[in-house]
Amino acid sequence: MALNPQNGVQLRPVDLAREHGLSTQAVRNYEEAGILPAAGRTPSGYRTYTPLHALALAAFLALIPGHGHQTATSIMQAVNRGAVDEAFHLIDESHAQLLEDRRTLQAVETALRDLGSTAMSDGTSTVPGGTFVGPLARKLGIQPATLRKWERAGLVHPRRDPQTGYRVYDEAAVRDARLAHQLRRGGYLLEQIAPLLAQVRAAGGLEPLEATLRDWHGRLADRGRAMLSGAVELETYLREHE
Repeated sequence: MALNPQNGVQLRPVDLAREHGLSTQAVRNYEEAGILPAAGRTPSGYRTYTPLHALALAAFLALIPGHGHQTATSIMQAVNRGAVDEAFHLIDESHAQLLEDRRTLQAVETALRDLGSTAMSDGTSTVPGGTFVGPLARKLGIQPATLRKWERAGLVHPRRDPQTGYRVYDEAAVRDARLAHQLRRGGYLLEQIAPLLAQVRAAGGLEPLEATLRDWHGRLADRGRAMLSGAVELETYLREHE
């Protein structure tokens, strides 16, 4: 239930802090950062807050799971200085990023389905049993240096052509490069991808990715729900703030 910020209720920093299991210093820090409106002061200089500040704190904390701490901070700062359109733009960008992440996940799943049947039939093969770094990089839309970086990180294991010494990516290496590329787009770090691809190689297939994809689906769903929850709290604050 929204509280009327004009009803004369005064709250101490500890009152806001206890509600959310925070320290009083955290509440003061949030005010200084512009996440909360400026507090009032008693004649002796102590901060006083109102139910409006409680709504602002609830909105900020609800925004974090869906948008991240930095974006949630920027949203609240924009609202508190009257730049509501800017806050909405930030929210739109988060939703756009979530949609892009969903599309990336779909692309990964499509790549996994395709990997079982494409082998080296995609036109990248330029030597018997494999392809060189340049054609593979062009096929993936990345720089050859990126493939070499992935090799150093243990993500891909090309062999060396005995005649030229050039890197040659066989079917398994192409598969690993494709998966690494898709997972990087999905936000996975190199150190997270390397053990996953090691599992794929050890298992001789893609089964270990199933758990990762389920987890990825779950994380995206959690973000979507968190964005809805954050929107509810922010709307409550906006109604009172205006």
